[in-house]
Amino acid sequence: MAAPTSLSGRTAVITGAGSGIGRALALRLAAHGCPVALCDWDEEGVRDTAAAISGPVLTQKLDVRDRQGQMAFAAEVREWASAPIGLVVNNAGVTTSQTVLDASPEDDEWCFDVNFHGVVHGTRAWLPVLHEQGSGTIANVSSVFGLLAFPTQSAYCASKFAVRGFTEALRHELRGSPVNAVAIHPGGIRTNIVDNARFHVDDQGGTDHAAMSRDFQKLARTSPEKAAETIHRGVEKGKDRILIGPDAAFLSLLTRVAPVRYYDVIDKLSPLIRR
Repeated sequence: MAAPTSLSGRTAVITGAGSGIGRALALRLAAHGCPVALCDWDEEGVRDTAAAISGPVLTQKLDVRDRQGQMAFAAEVREWASAPIGLVVNNAGVTTSQTVLDASPEDDEWCFDVNFHGVVHGTRAWLPVLHEQGSGTIANVSSVFGLLAFPTQSAYCASKFAVRGFTEALRHELRGSPVNAVAIHPGGIRTNIVDNARFHVDDQGGTDHAAMSRDFQKLARTSPEKAAETIHRGVEKGKDRILIGPDAAFLSLLTRVAPVRYYDVIDKLSPLIRR
């Protein structure tokens, strides 16, 4: 666990800031005096986020899969920022819902490239900056599906497990340095990630994307604002792993109690959860 630190007044960099957790975190940190540098593939979305912020804000349309684009964004932010970089949040993420047997390889590659390579590119763009200034935190957003696996989410789980492994390895490399790495594991958060999924089939065999989206919104009990609060407080406390939502806490415990048979428990509880 890293030493507690305050983010107030320090610059925050957030990918995927056009909606969901990224937007909520940008608004929260800006309200705490942080200049915020925001990027998203959704140019209109990130501009809407910026419009709701009264303090210093920089926005950029960016595909996080673009390594050179991430490096260029980091260089631009360094020129723009008047305060040291306190936090970099590699948050942008997507999902696809399909079985391994009938998967579209292109959709799997899209999911993995955004979720994992986007995090890797963002980390490598910013890590030298934080080392040079001698402080700062890189927070990489994994998922509760980076702690356990789920049917029809093979690509998403693979990418989020990879984010977890990458971030934990980085954290060990940074031991004794003033730079921190933290893995973030949200449970069900009320965002548009399922609405924007490349959908083929759900875990029940259903092919109605709209129905899956409605089910997700019913099950997702944590708001983006609550997620942003949890991240903010967790980073300032110096946590190495941040679990967001009671479902994430429960499932994290379940994987420790039943590391191989956890899905048997989930399957038995599924009818009750869905009701």
